[in-house]
Order: sequence, then C-alpha cells, then structure tokens
Amino acid sequence: MPVTLSIKNVPDALAERLKQQAAHHHRSLQGELMAIIEAAAEPHPRGLREFSDFARRLGVHSPSGHSTRMIREDRDDSGR
Repeated sequence: MPVTLSIKNVPDALAERLKQQAAHHHRSLQGELMAIIEAAAEPHPRGLREFSDFARRLGVHSPSGHSTRMIREDRDDSGR
C-alpha cells in the first residue's frame, strides 16, 4: 500500500525552484518530487561504470574534456 509523505514549512524560494524544475522536466510538482526521491533512494554506485551510469541517469555531465583535465590536475598536484 502506498504511503503519503508530507514536507512542512518549505521555504517559498525552494518551492518556486522546485516548481520551475518540474516545469522544465514537463512534470507536475508531485512527479518532480517523486523523481527526486527515487533518485535519492537508489543504491549508491560501487564502481566507476555504475557511478557513470548513475550520473547519466541524474543528468549530471561536464563539458567534454573538463573532467579529464580536473583528474590530471589533481593527479599532478605536487602541493599535497
């Protein structure tokens, strides 16, 4: 049986951002909140491939080459 959840005292600015995000994804606010909760409740990825798939499902991406540059900079950082 489905459970009804309620979030009280949501700040107006946050509620407005969620409504805008829902509209951007062509969802109702309820649908957007369910998508956020489902994504947050997914098991955490255990490997690089799972992490990549997880990030892709969430819509996380970086400009081409950006992540490679960041990894190289971190690896080459001799100030550690």
